[in-house]
Amino acid sequence: MSNHRGRDVLATVNPLPRSSLIAVAGRALGRVPPTAQVLAGIVSVQIGAAMAKQLFATVGSTGTVALRLFFAAVILLVVWRPSLRLSRRAWAVVVSYGLVLGAMNLCFYLALARLPLGVTVTITFLGPLSVAIGGSRRWLDGLWALLAAGGVVLLAEGGSGDVQLVGILLALAAAACWASYILLSVALGRHTTDGGGLAIGMALATIVVAPIGIADAGTALLEPRVLAVGFAVALLSSVIPYSLELEALRRMPPKVFGVLMSLEPAVAALVGLVLLGEILSVTQWLAVLMVVAASVGATRTASHAY
Repeated sequence: MSNHRGRDVLATVNPLPRSSLIAVAGRALGRVPPTAQVLAGIVSVQIGAAMAKQLFATVGSTGTVALRLFFAAVILLVVWRPSLRLSRRAWAVVVSYGLVLGAMNLCFYLALARLPLGVTVTITFLGPLSVAIGGSRRWLDGLWALLAAGGVVLLAEGGSGDVQLVGILLALAAAACWASYILLSVALGRHTTDGGGLAIGMALATIVVAPIGIADAGTALLEPRVLAVGFAVALLSSVIPYSLELEALRRMPPKVFGVLMSLEPAVAALVGLVLLGEILSVTQWLAVLMVVAASVGATRTASHAY
């Protein structure tokens, strides 16, 4: 994982955003502790995922992710109006970020179509957890990794018929993309200003994924209800959490960011229960708690390093 430590947002974000409204919002966001930003992003993205899953019957998982990325890209491009005058190195980071972002969303939604929300997020959570403890030589971090891996194995072996092998493999692919996304987000914060890099990266992700969704869903994507829900999903699942996470990563080490996501599986399972009626078995809940416990343990271990 990266060894770069978080830096103060006031020292890294310049020039100031172009409009006074964005400037005010940026200053307000800068006063919010990065920990609170990450937690708010967790809740937002899980509610967005639950709303997105309700669209699957109409436009499928690929159509839903295409809508999510399209609306997110439009919003971010309008808000940030990014300059295309980037260095060669910055373009390499932005393009890599966009490709990983598109692949992560596509794999996650394909997995979500086959697995409960809590199960999907628990498996994909191996991504940030691997960033959190990656490269560590401490035996205790190895135990946290084994505990998390044991939780995922328990999900695969002890789940109900909802747990399918293809879904698990897709969730693992999303986990690998999530780990790359975290590290690339740090690089994005170093090589771009404000949200310009995020906006361009989201647009590139849309260009990659949208043709797949259009081919799958067709004209159903143009239904007013579908467009309205897709817009809401984009705000909750992409614009709000990604912006919060990018700002948080400017002020905290990626290792700390990774382990602060420890509540993600539990929040996802609760949101799935409340909004989707997805009831997990006792074994599945145990598996979720094992992953959460592994991340909490890694967080406590990491706290002595910073």
